[in-house]
Amino acid sequence: MPLTLENGRPADCAGRLDKEIRCYDLLDKLGICYQRVDHEAAMTMEACQAIDLALDAVICKNLLLCNRQRTAFYLLMLPGDKSFRTSVLSKRIGSSRLSFAPAEDMEAYLDITPGSVSVLGLMNDKENHVQLLLDEDVLKGEFFGCHPCINTSSLRLRTRDLTEKILPAIGHAPQILSLEES
Repeated sequence: MPLTLENGRPADCAGRLDKEIRCYDLLDKLGICYQRVDHEAAMTMEACQAIDLALDAVICKNLLLCNRQRTAFYLLMLPGDKSFRTSVLSKRIGSSRLSFAPAEDMEAYLDITPGSVSVLGLMNDKENHVQLLLDEDVLKGEFFGCHPCINTSSLRLRTRDLTEKILPAIGHAPQILSLEES
């Protein structure tokens, strides 16, 4: 079944999770125009390839990382086709060894589950436990794609709306990095 690009929130939000609806509420409140594609659960970047085509935007890889002590948390946002090395990133940001944050920390800080990590989850981090690390290559595109905190929908947003409206509204300033391919 072909994926259909829709404008804005679903006409009927029945059966959708509150965390997804909160994403649409935030975007609508900020006056941000966006497109949406509903699809089967997308757990991997490979599963996102057809979604990328429907959105006409590259879905970003969003990874929640933490230091060994689980006292510092980072949401790394980079193009889906770009790889990185945690050891290099750790040095760049001055953190002890980084690893993927456990599911319970994703839930506690961002109200998301594995496979649904999204920059929009930062709206749930009211106490700023999570630092956004943004690869500069994300900023080069006019549009980017992300989940609305659930991996059965994907959104196409203007990159400028992320940096100029969304992040200031939710109180998360990004640390912009130039990550080398590994």
